Amino acid sequence: MGVAGPAVPMAPAVLAIDAGNSKTDAALVAADGTVLGTGRAGGFQPPLTGVEAAVDVLAEAVAKAAAAAGLPGVPRAARVSACLANADLPVEERRLADAVAARGWGAATEVRNDTFAILRAGVDRPRGVAVVCGAGINCVGMLPDGRTARFPALGQISGDWGGGSGLAQEALWWAARAEDGRGGPTALAAALPAHFGLASMAALIEALHLGGLDRGRLHELVPVLFAVAAAGDAVASAVVERQAGEVVALASVALDRLGLLGQEVPVLLGGGVLAARHPQLNGRIEELLSHRAPRARVSVVTAAPVLGAALLGLDALHAPPAALTRLRAHFE
Repeated sequence: MGVAGPAVPMAPAVLAIDAGNSKTDAALVAADGTVLGTGRAGGFQPPLTGVEAAVDVLAEAVAKAAAAAGLPGVPRAARVSACLANADLPVEERRLADAVAARGWGAATEVRNDTFAILRAGVDRPRGVAVVCGAGINCVGMLPDGRTARFPALGQISGDWGGGSGLAQEALWWAARAEDGRGGPTALAAALPAHFGLASMAALIEALHLGGLDRGRLHELVPVLFAVAAAGDAVASAVVERQAGEVVALASVALDRLGLLGQEVPVLLGGGVLAARHPQLNGRIEELLSHRAPRARVSVVTAAPVLGAALLGLDALHAPPAALTRLRAHFE
């Protein structure tokens, strides 16, 4: 009898990539939904590093996934499904798709905003709406026929309000005015500086202005805001109320654009602010949305976004339901 040779690795059908500002995940997936290998690299930030340097970060995650799958050299999949942060406009998606396609990782390449990965990860089929509150805020919707609803999500210039950065800035604004007399009283004026071991808003403002406190730590103020609101502070509660209203406005418009406003449909909440499940915020979102879309089913996405990117890739290849189930089981 002959001796069996080494097992030949399965061919990847999909190279899935989910790239956020802080980390990048890649997964190589076979046509039957088997996950062949995964890899992780740093954040994807083309506005800061340039497109090619940003795609180099994707390449690091892809190389790790290929090594884990036992594939030599550069992997070649039937389809690259990349859901990327900072792909906010269609023109940006096209530019990034060209840069990714140039790496030769797949016969076909599709780039979407990373919010689509969160949405697809949370639904059994590509139908629903997702609102994400992380550092910023964004919303997308999709239908099985390929129609989508989306927003530029470029901050104040595109009409956005909130997300972690916006909430921290708003809390600081109200606290500063409370301390110097331009605004009404709020417990935020004591709670925000106390979080950093400072005695007053004046001290916190000075530390931020002169560089004694890294502005990158401002996201730490978001849980403080919610704690102050939960304790009954009217000003903090009004900020939370406004954030709930913004989430519902985004979801309602997306549902309406897709003709889903009166239908039973999933509305998914994702990102650090919403995934924290603050009762005052998430409960108010459900209450307000019930008036606009009474049949919507609100839930928080917990699945890994790279799962959503992989599912989108298998959707495009018309994979059978069993493949989608196998893929989801791996990540969940």
